[in-house]
Amino acid sequence: MNLRILLTLHGLVTLAAGVVLIAAPGLVPSAVGISVPENAYLVCHLLGAAELAVAFLSFAALRQPEGILLAVRTLIVFHGCAAAVEAYAFTRGLHASIWANVALRLAVIALFTHYGLRQKELT
Repeated sequence: MNLRILLTLHGLVTLAAGVVLIAAPGLVPSAVGISVPENAYLVCHLLGAAELAVAFLSFAALRQPEGILLAVRTLIVFHGCAAAVEAYAFTRGLHASIWANVALRLAVIALFTHYGLRQKELT
């Protein structure tokens, strides 16, 4: 594993998440017990758009190494904030299955910290 592989995998996963949130807006929320009525799909679409932007950031960092540190820090902050919001949602009654996503985000933070902040190079 190196930062180039991590950014590529991250870009692909977030690209897929963005497409799914836009194309099938109820699918991802239902994985943690949330029903999204059709008149609230805009929220999922906006989240999907944010995921697409994060995917772009991952891919762009591969092509513009001078901005890689900023990209890595931004991805760490994004996943940290998302994990905090997911933990907060659990305290407000969200299904415990959300903890799998929190754990995944913490793992992503650890990977970006190791390969992005400590090694600071793509290869």
